[in-house]
Amino acid sequence: MTAKHYELNGKTIGTGSLAVIAGPCSLESLELGLRVARYMKHLCDEKGLLYIFKASFDKANRTSVHAWRGPGLEKGLEQLAEIKAKVNVPILTDIHESYQAAPVGEVADVIQIPAFLCRQTDLLVSAAKTGRIINIKKAQFLAPEDMIYAAAKCREAGNDNVMLCERGTTMGYHKLVVDMAGLVVMKSFGYPVVFDATHSTQTPGGLGGSSGGDYTLAFPLARAAASVGIDAVFAETHPNPKEALSDGPNMIPLDQMSEFLDEVSAIHKLTQSFKH
Repeated sequence: MTAKHYELNGKTIGTGSLAVIAGPCSLESLELGLRVARYMKHLCDEKGLLYIFKASFDKANRTSVHAWRGPGLEKGLEQLAEIKAKVNVPILTDIHESYQAAPVGEVADVIQIPAFLCRQTDLLVSAAKTGRIINIKKAQFLAPEDMIYAAAKCREAGNDNVMLCERGTTMGYHKLVVDMAGLVVMKSFGYPVVFDATHSTQTPGGLGGSSGGDYTLAFPLARAAASVGIDAVFAETHPNPKEALSDGPNMIPLDQMSEFLDEVSAIHKLTQSFKH
């Protein structure tokens, strides 16, 4: 398969450059979204990196039914549209149900399929029919070679604009591991590959009613992923992760993102000089 690539805001994903997908886990407020988007856009522009803003309008897969979920579809899309217009950034957000695909496709440049839902045929087909880029997260229980079938569902629905995303594999209770060889396997399918550095550090359900994690591990994991040839790095970030309404333990503090990107970019550039 010929390697796929996509252009957003005059830069590309899948042609050897590094793209950055980053933002808060959840749309806690429009003000927070704008603050993070503006900071990250400025940072990535300085470093010559394509930046895509990420935030969820609904965290439908939280550990506890009492956990914060987000502003919801209608209000969330209003906020995302405003961030997109005011900051001039492409938008990525996730969907959990098929009916969300069409309205989300009117705003988002990239529609994300959550890991737990990557085998849901109707969800993949509805996302594909929007014509947007589809970022499919690999389930924590799937082998990397199985992701070719998730991509095929989008292709057979008429949209082959797919990216494949690694976010860790279940290794016992409350534990994820990252198989770097799996990134190479998914890359061989011809689609751009994304490494989700922060979710890979999670301890799912590890805090009882919520997930724990250790964001400091995102740095070495992202460096390792860059060394095997990823196309984009995904990182959730927040000005004060301790006060975040979701995923606080594994989000990188906003003021550490410059250091994080410098480390990943340096290794990514070195990797491009090797043929294998």
